[in-house]
Amino acid sequence: MTPYFLRNLVPQREKRAAARPLLTVILSLTWMQWAHFLSGFLAWTCDAIDFYSVSLSIAALQDQFNKPVEDITTAITLTLLFRSVGAVLFGIFSDRYGRKWPLVFNLVLIAILELGVSFVQTFKQFLALRSLFGIGMGGIWGLASSTALENLPVEARGIASGILQQGYAVGCLLAAVINLTLVPATSAGWRSLFWTASGISLFAAFVHAAVPESEVFIRARAAEKARGTERNRKPESSSRKQRRWPGDIGPSGAFIGGAIAGYVSQYIGRRLTIIIFALLIGAFIPLWILPTSFSALIAGAFCIQFGVQGAWGVIPIQLAEMSPPAFRATFPGVAYQIGNMVSSLLPKLRPVQGILIGVVAAFVIIITIIGPENHGSHFEKHKTAFEEGAARDDALTEDDARILGDKDEEAGPSERKDGTSDHSG
Repeated sequence: MTPYFLRNLVPQREKRAAARPLLTVILSLTWMQWAHFLSGFLAWTCDAIDFYSVSLSIAALQDQFNKPVEDITTAITLTLLFRSVGAVLFGIFSDRYGRKWPLVFNLVLIAILELGVSFVQTFKQFLALRSLFGIGMGGIWGLASSTALENLPVEARGIASGILQQGYAVGCLLAAVINLTLVPATSAGWRSLFWTASGISLFAAFVHAAVPESEVFIRARAAEKARGTERNRKPESSSRKQRRWPGDIGPSGAFIGGAIAGYVSQYIGRRLTIIIFALLIGAFIPLWILPTSFSALIAGAFCIQFGVQGAWGVIPIQLAEMSPPAFRATFPGVAYQIGNMVSSLLPKLRPVQGILIGVVAAFVIIITIIGPENHGSHFEKHKTAFEEGAARDDALTEDDARILGDKDEEAGPSERKDGTSDHSG
């Protein structure tokens, strides 16, 4: 008999039957939902601009500090290593106090640290600030993804996830454009890239400060006040817890791949979409590492990014749906940044990156096949971390629990309390 995890790769028909057409869903979005999504996208874009500032300035930093490229890339390694710390700190802060102000503070912090990097005079100062920067950067992804996705209708979350993840590709492209145009035109050189990145992050903080708090937290706080039980309560712990043009063309393939994968995942499921695009990565690796002409190299960069960001574009919503619902800023953020921590040595292994990408793609396929999926989860209906009993997976808000209870009585025992069937994965 076929194993359950293989039979469950594609969502059951009842998971898709009640879904509204995507265009209808998009047209029904309110300006508040658009604002939350775009502010999350902007925050993730800022993260990429700040991170790639070092990668794009390696040659200039070598001259500035009189260090070999291996020493300069140590800064990238340290940034990736410390991102998990930021994911834990800012994730808990956000799950406990809301999405708005933790993300605003996070953006202001990375703007200050990025500005500080632009004024360093020694290599030790540079490494120290980039390490601290990793802590600040580590919080952005979890907070940005939860802000962007939790207020959207379930039917729109797949394509929204794919587009959201490509904020990183947009940030990479913007950083490359700034490096190609502004940096050569200023006497400050590489420092002007960091000044600009800092200013963009600060702008994003002001934009997010102007956006209201997430509707999920507004409802939760109103419910707590109505019960008269709002007080300082620790959140419950859950029991589960270079050439320049290829770098410019690659983000275009990334954005297209992410949008397509996100859209497809809404119909065939998150896991199957990730597997298909991870297989594409393996097929495209030769196009990326073997070309001998410039045009072929550009095509290879486009194709590899199409596959990579197609697979990774589904990750935000896949992690959000699998997370303990009350901790969907902490859990996805930490999981994502642990991956970055593992990859922190890759800048020093550039000669064999083609092999490493193939190994990672194979690992992703295996883990995804045997891993879980909670496609179509209504995590926005669950209690937030500051509410009593929030750590339980079935801890719905009182209104939603009452509504789903009525539906259970109508549908019979084959339907679960969270609105999914007994056969869904």
